[in-house]
Amino acid sequence: MSGIFGAASRKGNCIQSLYYGLDYHSHLGTDYAGMAVYRDRGIERKIHDIRGENFRPKFRHDYERMGGPYGIGVIGYDIQPVVLSSRLGVFSVVINGNIHNLDAIIARLQSEGSTFAEIQPDSTISPAEVIAEIISRADSLESGILSVFAQIEGSVSLLALTKDGIYAARDREGHSTLVIGENGDGFAVTTETTAFPNLGFRTIAELAPGDVVLISERGIVKRCGTEPTLGRPCAFLWIYTSFPASSIHGINVEQARYRSGALLARRDRAAGFTADIVSGVPDSGVGHAIGYANESGIPYARPLVKYTPSWPRSYMPSEQATRDLIANMKLIAIPELIRDKRIVLCDDSIVRGTQLRRMIKEKLLANGAREVHIRIACPPLVFPCIYNESTRTTKELAARKAIRALEGSDIPDVTEYLDTRSAKFGKMVSAIAQELGADSLLYQDIGDMAAAIGRPIEGICTYCWTGCQGSAANTR
Repeated sequence: MSGIFGAASRKGNCIQSLYYGLDYHSHLGTDYAGMAVYRDRGIERKIHDIRGENFRPKFRHDYERMGGPYGIGVIGYDIQPVVLSSRLGVFSVVINGNIHNLDAIIARLQSEGSTFAEIQPDSTISPAEVIAEIISRADSLESGILSVFAQIEGSVSLLALTKDGIYAARDREGHSTLVIGENGDGFAVTTETTAFPNLGFRTIAELAPGDVVLISERGIVKRCGTEPTLGRPCAFLWIYTSFPASSIHGINVEQARYRSGALLARRDRAAGFTADIVSGVPDSGVGHAIGYANESGIPYARPLVKYTPSWPRSYMPSEQATRDLIANMKLIAIPELIRDKRIVLCDDSIVRGTQLRRMIKEKLLANGAREVHIRIACPPLVFPCIYNESTRTTKELAARKAIRALEGSDIPDVTEYLDTRSAKFGKMVSAIAQELGADSLLYQDIGDMAAAIGRPIEGICTYCWTGCQGSAANTR
């Protein structure tokens, strides 16, 4: 996942909106960030490694000296933006997403004479440069962007900086989002609306899946795109990924998390379950926990607090050792709130389970918790995401580990484990709970997850839980 942001200024200098708007996407990436600004002499680009550092101080010097009417930027995992000089003119591109058939596209382009210069630290070719190359081969920037949508498998939203403004294109499946805002100085386009309030932007449009628009200091000056669809935005945008202040398709993230927690609490209340306190794993688990506490009547407390000044999200780094270090160091236990308590601990999801296991053992049980009951805001993750950069292999997933242990080996068909009414599903959940060291484990039902989000189940992507794309994903 990456965060992308673009700004067009009526007053001739977009850099303030670009700099601060991009900073509000720091929760979406920890490796690299970059800005590109169009000015009289062309496109100026700055990219920095932000691993272990914050965006603002790293780019402060660039902010003070860069300027121009249009600009784009990105915070994520790849080295971006890319700048390309082509027969369509000079343009710059940033992307958010994952190209499932990237290697095949690169091989075809190279066989047709393309060369690539933007090599990543791991010696791979920049996906953003591949996108830019596809665009450059078309008769126009608009047709080039539509060609991107036609060729890729996966999900990519993008911004393209040109002399005429910023092209914004939302992926045709709608897995990620792009929202346009206006303030007194001009217009902006953003991955998350969290960037808007403090910069004075009000939302004026949300791109539909497949939409392509050109934004200038005059607003939306051109629109094209694919046939509109309902779209299937990633359910994790509400469950985990997005900042609580963001809204997606008009649905606020924090409110969706409250509803999710409340639905879990109703299931527990119907079963006669009770506890002493409810807590959430900071930060994304907090909203779910508040919803659970409000619905259940069990007091909300913070036995685990996050040291926010210097520790990022532990899910983001690619190395497991780094993820484990961050997860351990950023959370501080308060023994006085833990000792002798039956604790409900809410979290957004269980991916690998390693961090949650350590948290239960080293921070809760070690400080005298009497019981620990885990409540998860989504169903068990059984398939790695093919649309964005997250868990890449099935063997990493806690649910797959449990299935492997129960079956004695990996099995090709896990359909029975997806049915919440089946005995195998119950055994899988029990095995995960045992591995975590939890007294109980309850996963959100997929229908309740959709209800909490507030969209029909066919209007969200459920691939991580069903392994199916499109409407077939919602039949289980």
